[in-house]
Amino acid sequence: MADQHQPTPVEECNRNMVSNFYKALGSRDAATVHSLLAPDIEWWFHGPPSCNRLMRWLTGSTTNTFDDHSFAFNPISVVSIGSIVVAEGCSPMDCKVSWVHAWTVTDGVITQVREYFNTSVTVTRFAKSANVRTGLQGVDKCQCVWQSKLTDNASMPGLLLAV
Repeated sequence: MADQHQPTPVEECNRNMVSNFYKALGSRDAATVHSLLAPDIEWWFHGPPSCNRLMRWLTGSTTNTFDDHSFAFNPISVVSIGSIVVAEGCSPMDCKVSWVHAWTVTDGVITQVREYFNTSVTVTRFAKSANVRTGLQGVDKCQCVWQSKLTDNASMPGLLLAV
């Protein structure tokens, strides 16, 4: 995997915003949770339907959303890669239930989240490069910048997230 890069000030701000989101979730602070989110946040989910918990937090779609203590999102790592912030954690009740969230922060607001449960996620950055040997200009080059760590080599679906 690629060497760790030093986060830019914007990346650090984005990482702090997502960390504050998880703190607000943990303290059941609905006002702070919703102040960090765009009103039209885009949400994607990949995993077992029984693990579909974050959507309820994002939309407030149930009356007891912030009283539900059955699941807590406590990230083990939060890493910023440009405008994408990747957080990874596992269920406090069963570490075999792992999750990855890929947040997009635009102009200081969380505008998108991709939620993956029991899925190994690899984040890859694509860049243009010159291929000197063949003389081809603009050949795509990919670089792995982040990879799930909580899967313990378990057999589970794997996804590639291109940034």
